[in-house]
Amino acid sequence: MIAIKNGRIILPDRIVDRKILLIEKDRIHSIADEIPQEAEKVINAHGRYVAPGFIDIHSDRIEQFILPRPTARFDCELALKECERELLHQGITTMYHSFSLYENELLGKSPLRTKESVEKMARLIQDIHERYHLIHHRFHLRVEIDNLSAFDIASELIKHHMIHEISFMDHTPGQGQYRNLEIYRESITKYEGEEVRTLDFEEILERQKKKKTMSVEQLQELSRLAHANGIAVASHDDDTKEKLNLNRELQVDISEFPITIDTAKYAKDLGFATVVGAPNILLGGSHSGNMSAAQAILEGCADVLCSDYYPPALLHGVFIMHEKYQVPLPEMMNKVSLNPAKAVGLGDLYGSIEPGKKADLLIIDHLDGYPVITHVLVDGNTTSRVEYRR
Repeated sequence: MIAIKNGRIILPDRIVDRKILLIEKDRIHSIADEIPQEAEKVINAHGRYVAPGFIDIHSDRIEQFILPRPTARFDCELALKECERELLHQGITTMYHSFSLYENELLGKSPLRTKESVEKMARLIQDIHERYHLIHHRFHLRVEIDNLSAFDIASELIKHHMIHEISFMDHTPGQGQYRNLEIYRESITKYEGEEVRTLDFEEILERQKKKKTMSVEQLQELSRLAHANGIAVASHDDDTKEKLNLNRELQVDISEFPITIDTAKYAKDLGFATVVGAPNILLGGSHSGNMSAAQAILEGCADVLCSDYYPPALLHGVFIMHEKYQVPLPEMMNKVSLNPAKAVGLGDLYGSIEPGKKADLLIIDHLDGYPVITHVLVDGNTTSRVEYRR
């Protein structure tokens, strides 16, 4: 048994001081008044916060480890092992690595967003838990609906239990993330896709209007298949009530990055878990000119924080919202632990400090005005310990 003493234990609804958190094997045993005699190890939290490990259900950070430059591609397992070391120190104990299946070249021809690369990473994440690893790895498949071949690819991955979350994306200009065409123009010119180099902007818009997409029936079938295998289904960049109503017909569970406060509130009314990006909080707003994540939290229509593309943002986003906007710390911590766990069906085992749940835990200090993580436990094992010096 492991005992954590002198910690400020963050529960889903309050913070508990002057108590002892007890861990038995890979589970949280109880919260006690004293250290029991049978405790084999005692960790002194020194007055720091003790929190549940973060569950990040949307992040493509792994891509930057595999392909840091267009001509420099590294081994996938090497990249995953290096990526998880970084994620661990940022408090992420469960990561849903997000991989996209794109068809066109408007957002760049990435060798990582092909059938072969997606299947390779899915197999690796499926197998990595049989070898040495630090955190819980999960696979989040992002399906661009104009990629007609994605239906068969996604269906096979689901049937072989190789993915853990699936999301439907539509990056067509004039709606969703790119409802502002000037932002769309600026975005695509930063990529090196063949179509961007050879077509003018009006030709691109016309081609996008005429493109074929998967049918509603195909999306319904993918959603049905996912749910039959215990996989959560997400939509992406919802911007209208009509789109949300369609998502309800598709049996979507999660609304990722709703574009406006009104759509986020309507998504909540329909019962979707709403996801916003933590980098949005650090930057003071959306890099695409859309909804403010901080405003959505303050107005009660943001359930989950994800890192999107910048994993450090989870820890800092939680404490910015607490210190700058006075959102209670347990409420903010739920948005990176319990709420995402519930959204993807892990709420019974993960996401909060409660007896019987997995002992994925963080000890968090505050130094030089910034939150820092000094200890990480995964399945009750101390996988990281860092002590700062001055």
